[in-house]
Amino acid sequence: MKLPFLFSLLRHYITISRSPSPQACFEKKHKKRSQPKKLALKTISDEKKYSECAEKGSVSEKSKAESDLLALAGFKKEEKERRKGVRISLCIHFCLLVVFSFFYSFSNSQACSGRFVNPITDICWKCIFPITIAGVPVARGEDTATPRNPICTCNRPPYVGIPISFWEPVRLVDVTRTPYCMINLGGIRMGPSTSIRGHGTVGHASKGHMQQSFYQVHWYVYPLIHWLELLLDFACLEKTQFDVAYLTELDPLWNDDETSFIINPEAALFGNPIAQAACAADCAAASLGFSYDALFWCGGCQGSLYPFTGTVSAHSGGVQASLLLTQRFMAKLHREGLLWGYSGLQGLCGKYPMPIIRKSQYKTQMTYPIPATHDGCHPLGRSDLLWSAGRNYPYKGEDFGYLIWRKRLCCVL
Repeated sequence: MKLPFLFSLLRHYITISRSPSPQACFEKKHKKRSQPKKLALKTISDEKKYSECAEKGSVSEKSKAESDLLALAGFKKEEKERRKGVRISLCIHFCLLVVFSFFYSFSNSQACSGRFVNPITDICWKCIFPITIAGVPVARGEDTATPRNPICTCNRPPYVGIPISFWEPVRLVDVTRTPYCMINLGGIRMGPSTSIRGHGTVGHASKGHMQQSFYQVHWYVYPLIHWLELLLDFACLEKTQFDVAYLTELDPLWNDDETSFIINPEAALFGNPIAQAACAADCAAASLGFSYDALFWCGGCQGSLYPFTGTVSAHSGGVQASLLLTQRFMAKLHREGLLWGYSGLQGLCGKYPMPIIRKSQYKTQMTYPIPATHDGCHPLGRSDLLWSAGRNYPYKGEDFGYLIWRKRLCCVL
């Protein structure tokens, strides 16, 4: 609902309230006929002539007065009915004005909501653990396999160092139904949400009662540790600045499942019951620890990673769908060469190309609508049943934001 329509309703309300009544029009019309004219009688002869004329025309004036009274009674009855209709009309217009103004303010305030991530209170800082130095765990936590060698070597340039591993917060993700709505930037809009195809929806599929949904995803470069200068001159940190790196609204492959076949042609191999049944084992593994990297087409308990689009064909909840699209988007970035590998023995000497995502390299932490500071970080594919209660509620709780933690393994000189 637009403001001009609301203004037109208000103008119509004022016009009706200020319109003259029928009685006022009648009195104005019959004022000269119902009341005697006040003549300026300058002489006695003029007064006599006026009284004679009044006596001669008393009968006609009486009949005119009676007709005027009857007409006035009719006008009063008509005015009573008109006032009743005006009251009803004004009541309807007022109710419509209130309802439309409510929906207008609701659509503007709720269509794009979010909040800035507080780098102190909204971050689960215990997710940085475990930290391993020279194969010895300094602080314990949930971790993947780490080399236990006390020394490491690199060739370019050649040097000998000490292997160090930890988890680093590096990226932010928006999963939103409203295009250009930046969830983790306080809910601001970067563009018109109605000018592009692919406005987010959640509804029932054409067959059966399975729900399907569509979301847009935004990707931020967020090197939090380097940004806050918590560890100065540490060679393992990603030394970049905060940036909005990717918007799926500008990607034609994100809105069309058929067009996305260009970058993921292997999706045809996994669209069968046997391949999807294997994802049950991936879900169990992710719930107990980390998911299987060999089952790269599975998103654990959230569903299938293919195709690399924003359509969720099996939508069981907002948290489930947003986690699945976060995994899909990261797999898409790996396929496009925009995300690289940092873990494993290859990551000791720097990043390396990784066209197929290694799911055990990442963890996710919810930042919106409710920051998961006490629930910790969760590996990709882990079931959300134990921690997602109350984190998906109407209006402001239907879009989601996540912080991406990445396993970092490096050789420090």
